[in-house]
Amino acid sequence: MRKKQKVPAKYLAGAKNPSAKRSEILSTREKYKRGEYIDIAAVSKSRAKQAKKKSTSKAKKTSKQRR
Repeated sequence: MRKKQKVPAKYLAGAKNPSAKRSEILSTREKYKRGEYIDIAAVSKSRAKQAKKKSTSKAKKTSKQRR
């Protein structure tokens, strides 16, 4: 974590827009410290939206069971 960022790099890894995610994390942190209400569902939804989509392979691998 760099002093300027104030957020560990692992929290920003995989984000579409790291600066937006950083600001959201910092604002949520400040609300928590002040004791304000935090809408957990909205935070979770925004963080999921900011995450990069995982690509799935078109052909699914089939596993054979050993007997």
